[in-house]
Amino acid sequence: MNASELREKSGEDLKAELLKLRKESFNMRFQVANMQLENTARVRQVRRDIARIKTVLGEKSA
Repeated sequence: MNASELREKSGEDLKAELLKLRKESFNMRFQVANMQLENTARVRQVRRDIARIKTVLGEKSA
């Protein structure tokens, strides 16, 4: 997910996407703890996507 793609979305869409990614991150933490997560690179990708969304939301509010 690119920052340019995120800037095209509305604030409500971004908040919904942020909620979805936070839930995914929460679930992945349990999978890591139980050694069940297969795609470990996804953890980093989700964290960065969350940061991108928060940045774009901050830009829109300012």
